[in-house]
Amino acid sequence: MANLKEIRNRITSVSSTMQITSAMKMVSAAKLKKAQDAITAMRPYAEKLTELLQNLSATLDGDAGGEYTNAREIKKVLVVAITSNRGLCGAFNTNVIKEVKNRSDFYAGKQVDVFAIGKKGNDALIKTISIVDNQSAIFDNLSFDAVAHIADSIILKYISGDYDKIELVYNQFKNAATQIIQTEQFLPLAPIVSDLPASTGDYIFEPSKEEIVLTLIPKSLKTQLYKAIRDSFASEHGARMTAMHKATDNATEMRDQLKLTYNKARQAAITNEILEIVGGAEALKG
Repeated sequence: MANLKEIRNRITSVSSTMQITSAMKMVSAAKLKKAQDAITAMRPYAEKLTELLQNLSATLDGDAGGEYTNAREIKKVLVVAITSNRGLCGAFNTNVIKEVKNRSDFYAGKQVDVFAIGKKGNDALIKTISIVDNQSAIFDNLSFDAVAHIADSIILKYISGDYDKIELVYNQFKNAATQIIQTEQFLPLAPIVSDLPASTGDYIFEPSKEEIVLTLIPKSLKTQLYKAIRDSFASEHGARMTAMHKATDNATEMRDQLKLTYNKARQAAITNEILEIVGGAEALKG
């Protein structure tokens, strides 16, 4: 059994760790509220934009999307991996990294590159997969304008023919304890399928429907990427809050167990001292 000093040192160490994890949990909880409000407020806009694009596209020819919908033979694939810049958030980053590697295996025999958004994904994937860019600084000042600039560079890689297909891999926010790994096709635009009938109202479009669709597509793509990053940002704080909550609970349990062990060892030491005193007194009597 460890001596009393060693146990006391371990109790002090575990208590310090518990204070750190508890503080990190509270910080993540505060940040989560803001990030959750942002993604919750954005989703209706993104869904309405998609609905409008579907409604207009349903009344046009199949090639109305122009260069954004032209499917090519898949030889080069770009995977946009959205992770975080910091760790201590459970399996949040690991799940994205694992899914990116699965996509690489799925496209075996083809060139697969990664566009990293987040330091953790970049550091882990650069050892096994080609990284064409890393935009970790986006989380320092997350805004639509900053994401739109990144989206423009990604879209240009497809339009210029550098890649034949682009996918997004990220954590979708469900709640503080649940994040769902999502793999979305970014480009080319998937065929628009809607269960709702196309609008047949007598509308006057200015400019033409074709021009409106071609204007909406880049905006829709930028919104899609921004929503994915916002989802990931909220998921990160939810995952970290949950991980730190579990870590705090585990540290509390370990501290209590160490205190119990310490008390038992202390009682045993006191008992041994009493027995030695009694034994000495008996020896003197003899």
